[in-house]
Amino acid sequence: MSNLITYSLFAIIDIETTGGSPRKEKITEIAIFIHDGLKIIDEYTSLVNPECNIPYFITGLTGITNEMVSDAPKFYEIARDIVKITEGKIFVAHNVNFDYSFVRQEFKNLGFEYNRKTLDTVRLARKVVPGLPSYSLGRLCKRLSIPLTNRHRAGGDALATVKLLEDLLARDRKNVAAKILKPGHPEGLNSKLSKKLLNKLPEDPGVYYFWDVDGKLIYIGKSINIRSRVLQHLYNNSTHRAMEMRDRITEITWELSGNELAALLFESAEIKKHKPVFNRAQRRSVFTVGLFSSTDKNGYINLKVDKADQKRHPLTTFSSKREGRETLHKWIEDFDLCQKYCGLYESAGACFHHGIGECKGACCGEETVEVYNGRVQQLLNKFEYDLNRFLIILPGRMKEEVSVIAIEDGIYMGMGYAPADNQQNSELLRDSITHYPDNRDIHTIIKSYLRKNEAMIIEY
Repeated sequence: MSNLITYSLFAIIDIETTGGSPRKEKITEIAIFIHDGLKIIDEYTSLVNPECNIPYFITGLTGITNEMVSDAPKFYEIARDIVKITEGKIFVAHNVNFDYSFVRQEFKNLGFEYNRKTLDTVRLARKVVPGLPSYSLGRLCKRLSIPLTNRHRAGGDALATVKLLEDLLARDRKNVAAKILKPGHPEGLNSKLSKKLLNKLPEDPGVYYFWDVDGKLIYIGKSINIRSRVLQHLYNNSTHRAMEMRDRITEITWELSGNELAALLFESAEIKKHKPVFNRAQRRSVFTVGLFSSTDKNGYINLKVDKADQKRHPLTTFSSKREGRETLHKWIEDFDLCQKYCGLYESAGACFHHGIGECKGACCGEETVEVYNGRVQQLLNKFEYDLNRFLIILPGRMKEEVSVIAIEDGIYMGMGYAPADNQQNSELLRDSITHYPDNRDIHTIIKSYLRKNEAMIIEY
């Protein structure tokens, strides 16, 4: 063990929270064990009143209820204790970016900058004990015969991390921990990647770009905390592809978005536009095939996968006709629809499925228009918004502005930013919009976000 480690003091920390986002969620419990490299010399544990509701599923995971924290100190009441006990110590945690980002954000909310040198036991374990199938705290403890009790409580997980750190330091014959902690350029990174640049990375939502030595854009990503996510990339040794990308990075740029939804939408548009080599998802830029609906002379709703054009707006889009037909086959099964009325079986009479008892007979008049169309409408509802023309208003990149996302007649019009004092003026908000292409990914992103998150909606 090097002198750097021998004479270091560690603050091994674990927290429990109301959720996974440091900007949105709060700490409910914190445990800190001070360790001199050989033994625990001090400890601090406290429940924390998050001043917000603890979701039911979080209570199910941690056992921490709203009643338990109602009389607990608020974070500002214990902030001084945390500063004092961790001052001059190395901040250690299992997946340290999670715990550290929450603690930093809590202090940031108080107007205080909290900075500590960090050590991640996940990263250390990957170096010291390579080749394991999993590096989760539970799996590591089981593999290394480390007792782990009171799981998913700060005290239990922090104490297990203490034992894990002791085990890893004892195994660390190559002074890996010292190399990780040594000031200077992070191990494994391209030497042309500036350390000053890494220190400038913002802890805000947005989109980030990785560039190689030739100025080629190789990856685009998004995060609610750009700094945290970028550092995860830079220390990612989990796959050959991840390390290959990391080693090629010589420059990092970013664009702030103000909120997660804007970051998601901008990332999707940028990936489709630039097609970086390390972005596999969302690279298709043109969805040439769409799903269309019409009503026949008998009143039955017909569906058809067909070539998309500028004259018709599809219900949803696909990258190929094959993908569209395969997806439609699945929907026929899920919603008990007729092959004939979905354009997959040409016949003047009943469809093939009716002959084998898998169609209720709309194709031959055995099922009424009302009943059949009711099931079709259930499918169509998947592609529709609750409102026809509306604006989504979310926080902007600074306090003085808001983010604006526009949907018109079911079509994504684009997004932009407007002064916060104009957020009730729909005309001015619409004028702030920059047009971006509409596609299936965009609507999936928007609908998924609105299902899970609150946002101001303005109908116009």
